Amino acid sequence: MDELKARGIIEGILFTMGESVEVSRLANVLEMDTKKVKALLKEMEEEYAKEERGISLIWLDDAVQLCTKSEMYEYLIKIAKAPRKITLTDTVLETLSIIAYKQPVTRLEIEKVRGVSCDHAINKLLEYDLITELGRLDAPGRPLLFGTTEQFLRSFGVKSLEELPEFNPVVLEEFKQQAEEEIQLKLDI
Repeated sequence: MDELKARGIIEGILFTMGESVEVSRLANVLEMDTKKVKALLKEMEEEYAKEERGISLIWLDDAVQLCTKSEMYEYLIKIAKAPRKITLTDTVLETLSIIAYKQPVTRLEIEKVRGVSCDHAINKLLEYDLITELGRLDAPGRPLLFGTTEQFLRSFGVKSLEELPEFNPVVLEEFKQQAEEEIQLKLDI
């Protein structure tokens, strides 16, 4: 294997792993001598140090790891502090509404109201920290219970769940109708 390809493989492995990797493991994967892999790593380390690169290679005993250069921390902080814009699709918003008004609620109860699977919507809401797992229902299968978070209250500008507007039964029927239409569209495809 040529050195350029081996360096690319090393870089890909270190980037993907996100943690230190023993030189012996890299040598094993590359089917190369450990001394040769160490030499390639030293070259990569020097290259990262010379150039205006945002990464560096650090040694931890007999392992290596790709890390962000300390000079980049101020920029990382700026991007990490920047608020992330959350876009809620109709499906995700409907699922959130059901959880907000019926909490604590199981996935099955949400799906009964919507009439369709809500796995994707629940995963998005968990990712956005708008809902959380509250525990498990004391029933067969011990299904998870979901409820809203403080982030939900902040995002929607309410101090408590009591400040949410009255739930309109007509809206519930509209949710069911839209869900049935979604199912029909999927079946027609």
